[in-house]
Amino acid sequence: MELRNLPGVDKVLTHRRIAGITGKYPHDLLVSVIREQLEQERISIAGGKVGGSLDGIVKAVLGRLDSVLKPTLRRVINASGVILHTNLGRAPLSRETILAMEEASRGYANLEIDMEKGSRGSRQVHVESLLCRLTGAEAALVVNNNASGVLLGLTALARRKKVIVSRGQAVEIGGGFRIPDVMRQSGARLVEVGTTNCTYARDFEQAIDERVAALMRVHSSNFRLLGFTSEVSLEELIGIAGKNNLMVLDDLGSGSLLDTKAFGLAPEPMVQQSVKAGASLTFFSGDKLLGGPQAGVIIGKKEYVDKLKKHPLARSARIDKVRLAGLAATLLHYLREEAVSKVPVWQMIAAPLKEIEKRAGLWSKALGGEAKVVDGETMVGGGSLPGGSLPTKLVAIVSGRKKVQEIGRKLRLRERPVFGRIEKDRLLLDPRTVLPEEDEIIVRALSEIFKK
Repeated sequence: MELRNLPGVDKVLTHRRIAGITGKYPHDLLVSVIREQLEQERISIAGGKVGGSLDGIVKAVLGRLDSVLKPTLRRVINASGVILHTNLGRAPLSRETILAMEEASRGYANLEIDMEKGSRGSRQVHVESLLCRLTGAEAALVVNNNASGVLLGLTALARRKKVIVSRGQAVEIGGGFRIPDVMRQSGARLVEVGTTNCTYARDFEQAIDERVAALMRVHSSNFRLLGFTSEVSLEELIGIAGKNNLMVLDDLGSGSLLDTKAFGLAPEPMVQQSVKAGASLTFFSGDKLLGGPQAGVIIGKKEYVDKLKKHPLARSARIDKVRLAGLAATLLHYLREEAVSKVPVWQMIAAPLKEIEKRAGLWSKALGGEAKVVDGETMVGGGSLPGGSLPTKLVAIVSGRKKVQEIGRKLRLRERPVFGRIEKDRLLLDPRTVLPEEDEIIVRALSEIFKK
């Protein structure tokens, strides 16, 4: 079809298949989508390709309409073997957390109302006492995410002043979030001390002058240094800060309320330890090892938290009612000492290997001789426990590079997408990162793909 034979918008609109749906879609939307498809046809023809027929153009328009009106954010199944998979939304939420968020969404809520006085209150009351009770902190503030919490803390407390950080902790985490860049945006001046692999207490002591506001510890998040290394402990930092009347800011990144060593994992800095050691402020995420919705949690000494609450930036970083309700419900799991049995992240971490092997066997049976169960490792992910992993059992599909990639693609493009990982020409599926109620969906997906 040449350009002069390309149908106009009106001709496409009057086609029987389009005319039959005009009452279902706004006229302006229909016209817009038709124009987009016709423009695509023009580009194809100009590039030397043969243009589509009228019926073909109409079919493409209907496909575009479906694509435009179908939500792009969808629930998926994470069989990748990474528990806190940032690209897949990090922590799945407990049933109680989901119900609390749904309830807060249904109508109005006492978000900022003092129920006793009937006057305006603070949204922070719904989580502050829970956080203080769980961590031993004097005060708490919850914002949109951990990055905004760190930015708020530096802006409110160290603007135009120096903050000393070990060179080995001036890190970049996922999405290009760099500590030096955050410092710059906050107006604080970063002072790096020590070397990449070794920093000593004397390095901090020698860098202190009248312009220094704080010493800062930054969790290394998604990497670790091995070999000849030395770092200054939080307790040492707090001792140095106390002698010089300085603050200590502790960015834990992930932050855990449970001892990861009890689950066979490497030690992860615990929130309670930071508070007990005497950090002025401690920052951590709500949607990583805490296992709740996205949030940035700031806890610590009341005099500093109060300054953050009053800062103008706090309003632009504040958390909404839905996630606030979810965070409160998640914190209650910890207060009731039921996090391991109720919070999905900890359910996955604590799942016995025998249980994982049993589920992997059921998945493998759906494929007959196309798959086998093999030993593997599950990563915690999400910037937590760099290099730390849990033993698991994987379903391995070995069919050659191209076929394995095609199977992975078909799994991702299903109505309920399934994500695995490909290593050494094998498609690997990890039951540890899949919710047990999703097993049936996995088995059905694998059976249907291999039958075809």
